[in-house]
Amino acid sequence: MTPDRSLIVVEDDAGFARTLKRSFERRGYEVVLATSIEEARKVLEERTFGHAVVDLKLGGASGLACVELLHTHDPDMLIVVLTGFASISTAVEAIKLGACHYLAKPSNTDDIEAAFHKAEGNVEVALDARPTSIKTLEWERIHQTLIETEFNISEAARRLGMHRRTLARKLEKRPVK
Repeated sequence: MTPDRSLIVVEDDAGFARTLKRSFERRGYEVVLATSIEEARKVLEERTFGHAVVDLKLGGASGLACVELLHTHDPDMLIVVLTGFASISTAVEAIKLGACHYLAKPSNTDDIEAAFHKAEGNVEVALDARPTSIKTLEWERIHQTLIETEFNISEAARRLGMHRRTLARKLEKRPVK
């Protein structure tokens, strides 16, 4: 199989990973699954891929480290990051680390494959005049702090200057997946 039709999916949700695998295989891709950064590292010792799909949250680890690993292994690999809790800060970091696109879940195979083909920027994208809401800004700050603290709720609450239970309640309303 040529590298341009090969894909590594780094996703810790086994059901979603299997669904992606079957769907991409029907489209002619050769797909390898990895559930962690360590598994991805082992797979990369044996081969290279043209494409990658990486979940932003891999168990307790950040998928951003996996993006960096994949990009370091092959700078030409097209990497799409999927996340259930999108934020501007993680999108920016993912792109800086080598991702070609960043998609919020739920995303399907069509969305992901289209993202591979949109690796180049588009100057025609309309500028949104709507300002970001306070709730969105708060959530992005919470999410960024969680990443910085490796999802340690107590430390994140301390850094955010809020009580741990307050942060836990906010996360219950909008869970990190």
